[in-house]
Amino acid sequence: MNSKSPAAFIGLGAMGSGMCANVVRKHGGRVEVFDLNPEAVMAQVAHGASAAGSVGAAVHEAEVIFLSLPGGRQVAAVCEEIASNAQPGAVVIDLSTTAVADARAVAARLAQSDIAFADAPVARARQAAVDGTLSIMVGADDALFARIQPLLAYMASDVTHCGDVGCGQVVKLINNTLLFEQVAALAEMMVVAERAGVTNDKLIEAVGLGSGNSFALQNHGRKAMAPRAFPEKAFPMDYVLKDMGYTIELAGEMGVEPRMANRAAEYYKAAIDAGIGPKYFPAIIELVEGKA
Repeated sequence: MNSKSPAAFIGLGAMGSGMCANVVRKHGGRVEVFDLNPEAVMAQVAHGASAAGSVGAAVHEAEVIFLSLPGGRQVAAVCEEIASNAQPGAVVIDLSTTAVADARAVAARLAQSDIAFADAPVARARQAAVDGTLSIMVGADDALFARIQPLLAYMASDVTHCGDVGCGQVVKLINNTLLFEQVAALAEMMVVAERAGVTNDKLIEAVGLGSGNSFALQNHGRKAMAPRAFPEKAFPMDYVLKDMGYTIELAGEMGVEPRMANRAAEYYKAAIDAGIGPKYFPAIIELVEGKA
């Protein structure tokens, strides 16, 4: 697989659009794109992509196929189309976040059509997708990882080979769940500090110099929770529950009772029930302070 190989990109949403633009700009070969949103497709055409009328048309000649889809159900459905339309020897790189079992089932299904599969979920924010500075966690055998690592570098500044198929999802789900738990805990403590007379800015400054410092504090706390800035469509709470549900399911399969994850998931479910689910998920602080 070389830089001139025909490629396809399926799924041009909040993260997929930025990733796809980097693929189109850096790949060197033709990139066929497809999404259910025609405006998203045309935005990529403006970058130099070719518009496809269907998944089948997008993948028919592609040697590498990127997916960025909402979840496991959508990935499975699209991969059925790929199995019927892509050429033997093609490689599917799934940048979506799915259940571990979903990734392994899709890999087995595609293998029946002699199509390779790697789960490669991404971390970091939408701007990182635009900038090409994502972190990607990859599940694939050693040979396949070696083939696709240069392609993942179009979109990421950090690419980690986590193990065989499914292991990328394991690491991604744990990463996200740890973040969601930390944001929920931070929401409680920020409200405590405010009511006890400490400003948000001073709390973040002081804790940032101590052992309580974290990525969540410096990013979600400082940039969203302190100013109460929660844009819709950034990362809503139903996405949080989807990812946490996958993690809780995985923990059960591994014989672990995920008490912290379950408690945090209850918080986000309560926030959705209170009507703030569409907001950026650090808005959970509004639930803690009783404004939801």
